[in-house]
Amino acid sequence: MKELGKRLSSGVVGILLLIYVVSKGGFYLSSSIFIISLIGLNEFYRAMLNINLKPYTYIGFLVTIFIYISNLYPSFSIDLVITVLIIVLLVYLLFKEDASLDNLGITLLGVLYVPFLLFHVSYLDGSIYIWLIFIIAFGTDTFAYLAGNFFGKRKLCPKISPKKTIEGSIGGILGSLILTVIYSLYIGNNTMWKLMILSVLVSIISQMGDLVGSRIKRMTGIKDFGKIMPGHGGIIDRFDSIILAAPVIYYFVRYFL
Repeated sequence: MKELGKRLSSGVVGILLLIYVVSKGGFYLSSSIFIISLIGLNEFYRAMLNINLKPYTYIGFLVTIFIYISNLYPSFSIDLVITVLIIVLLVYLLFKEDASLDNLGITLLGVLYVPFLLFHVSYLDGSIYIWLIFIIAFGTDTFAYLAGNFFGKRKLCPKISPKKTIEGSIGGILGSLILTVIYSLYIGNNTMWKLMILSVLVSIISQMGDLVGSRIKRMTGIKDFGKIMPGHGGIIDRFDSIILAAPVIYYFVRYFL
């Protein structure tokens, strides 16, 4: 009961901060994502140490700074940042005798997994669709939890996340769909059917993001990525579904809406 109280209180505080930051947008949103990315990337790199991988953290953090700068100043393109990152890693491999392909690869994966994907949230800054990232991802998580508790019987991925059920997964999809329809009616959008398709797609993707986080934790032998959010764990524990949901919503909006 005490753990549930901590989870609820930290969740409420987190949601209020989220609403404030997304509403303000601009520098506030980009800077918040930057801080979250640094913490999340550090969590990821620390987890890798448990399986004898040693990512070059300073390269990852430096690239995250450049991704942040490219977000503030679009003329400094993200393509340039990623290209420079790949060249730097390859040059590092060339001149550093003790450089490891495994460590170079996990350094690159960490950057792509956390800051690169997470910064897609800010690409929707100022758009009414930015709220769908959180409505669908958090809605899926909440309704999946409730449906799983009340109706869950058949395991979804027992080897990765034993508590998740097929019934919970379906409940998460339906719950996020209902929330998306309500939001579509609220904003008076005339492409509700597209948003409904988006909701189902992103709900599935966000659940996959959750499972990816669980898979990494099992592979590295950790319970949580961190303890920054009482009752929720670390940044990746809380944002693993957002990490995959944000780019899907961004590109769907860009090409279909």
